[in-house]
Amino acid sequence: MPRGYARSVAGINDFAVRVPSPLVELRDETLDRCGIRLYIKRDDLIHPDIPGNKWRKLKYNIAAAKEQNATSLLTFGGAYSNHIRATAAVGHYFDFRTIGIIRGEEHLPLNPSLDYAASMGMRLSYLDRASYRNKTSPEVLNELRDTFGEFYLIPEGGSNELALAGCKELPHEIGINFDVICCACGTGGTLAGIAAGLKPGQRALGFSALKGGDFLRNDIASLQRRAFGGDTGNWSIECEFHMGGYARRNHELDDFIDSFERSHKLRLDWIYVAKMMYGIFSLVEMGRFSRGSTLVAVVTG
Repeated sequence: MPRGYARSVAGINDFAVRVPSPLVELRDETLDRCGIRLYIKRDDLIHPDIPGNKWRKLKYNIAAAKEQNATSLLTFGGAYSNHIRATAAVGHYFDFRTIGIIRGEEHLPLNPSLDYAASMGMRLSYLDRASYRNKTSPEVLNELRDTFGEFYLIPEGGSNELALAGCKELPHEIGINFDVICCACGTGGTLAGIAAGLKPGQRALGFSALKGGDFLRNDIASLQRRAFGGDTGNWSIECEFHMGGYARRNHELDDFIDSFERSHKLRLDWIYVAKMMYGIFSLVEMGRFSRGSTLVAVVTG
């Protein structure tokens, strides 16, 4: 637990979340044939409105905002951002005013993600893509404060040092021996935090949901240096399973989602989790994991 937040976290822990989240073995003919055991960590079941890595990333940020007596949370995201949805829900449940700064132009009617955020009381505002690229500059942040007043700033995707502290706790909930833990990546915060919580000999593997996600390697290393003082060196990222880019899909991914649901009675989120799971099965069939390996896949939402 980050220092200085014990009192606030104690109150937050009274919130009804399912932690530890369930760990379930996935039995599949492909896995059996390749000699791989795969467990899924059902972080999507932590809470219906603040699921998975969103709760882990936001928990200590909620505590910090309360310690600072903040009344407003402001954050950034794309039009389909699960982080925007979750931050809106945090505002609803923990009595914060929330502002979501959305990349690009407004499109009406709102898509389901933004409609949900608005229904939770979030005020939506839009930044053109050029301004959005400079969203963390002092000039843009000062303009936002002039418009909305003072706020506690949560970065895009929720990925900051406090988020990493929350994600670092995940491996300690897993009561089996495993070799590799996998997660989907948008900003890289979940992967950075999970890797810091691993035992010697274990590795973390991320799957970028973004086209051209190679830049995440530098971002993840930078996040770890700020949070933990150095790069843990026990992680890597796959950038070839984005299926066209963020919030894009193709028939191959759709067919995989349908097949997975028929076999395992679980419908995968197509923006992040399905791309990770497709990547895992592809790498298994390519022989990228040693026979006898045990994998854990985090279902973040």
